[in-house]
Amino acid sequence: MTNPSYDQLPIIDLSAAGRGPRDRAELHARLHSAAHDVGFFQLVGHGVTRAETDALLDAMHAFFALPEADRLALDNVNSPHFRGYTRTGDERTGGTRDWRDQLDIGAERPARVPGPGEPAYWWLQGPNQWPAALPGLRTAALAWIDRLSEVAQRLLHELLAAIGAAPDFYDPVFGEHAHPHLKLVRYPGSAGDGADQGVGAHKDYGFLTLLLQDRVGGLQVQREDGLFHEVPPLEGAFVVNLGELLEVATDGYLMATNHRVVSPPGATERFSVPFFYNPRLDARVEPLPFPGADTAPGITDDPANPLYADYGFNELKGKLRAHPLAAERHHAELLTGV
Repeated sequence: MTNPSYDQLPIIDLSAAGRGPRDRAELHARLHSAAHDVGFFQLVGHGVTRAETDALLDAMHAFFALPEADRLALDNVNSPHFRGYTRTGDERTGGTRDWRDQLDIGAERPARVPGPGEPAYWWLQGPNQWPAALPGLRTAALAWIDRLSEVAQRLLHELLAAIGAAPDFYDPVFGEHAHPHLKLVRYPGSAGDGADQGVGAHKDYGFLTLLLQDRVGGLQVQREDGLFHEVPPLEGAFVVNLGELLEVATDGYLMATNHRVVSPPGATERFSVPFFYNPRLDARVEPLPFPGADTAPGITDDPANPLYADYGFNELKGKLRAHPLAAERHHAELLTGV
């Protein structure tokens, strides 16, 4: 991008895809630039209604209003699948605590314990933990996963088309056995000890992340100048970022971008809902054929964060690092070298 502005991320209107060839061509030009040059953008025109959003937000706020004992009954330390509630300070990014609490939710499936010779990433498949006092949360959360999976699939198709690739190239690695992931997150304000890491700088494991954030702010994205810049909330928009698998798939032509959250000041609460559009755990991401492939710079070379083409290994690496208490309790044999 020439003379990039850091006041706001690019804004992409997905509804332009259905408004005729000229509008779709303009969408593809903007999407190509946003994904190649920034790795983050704001998505509008996605079709998710205010009523759908309110249903999820109401359920989320009701969850965090539950007594602490009800939330701790879902402690993810009890789940070998890393599902459930993480209390404030128990998650780690870059080895440092994140000052937030959250509920991790995935596709509702029976537990799969890896058999002899099977990859350890099958531990990531398993049931969610739901609060008995709030039955509506299950309905709202699983509906959101289905709804945003539809949006993310449409977006991925348009993104691939925008760089000249076959829109459906990666459809086979998704389908009914895809591994979507939803977080309901609360940042309770300042930690009180001078640390302001709501969540530390990181990249996401999968293909695409669609984030619903409230009006408090605090999300920051690392831009071309190497600095972290605020992402001002935009009413009705999802903040979208590309995950590590798209960087691997395009050999760095599309790049996963570091981002973080700075804790809100004082006792101000911030709520956010990231949705991660991920393929099957056993998916191996093949290189994407597209016209600009010969100009790709290669994937990020970071010995501390190796990128895997096998999605399950990419996510397992992240989970073992982020949730040390659950990892030590259930998967101590996997912790060497993570």
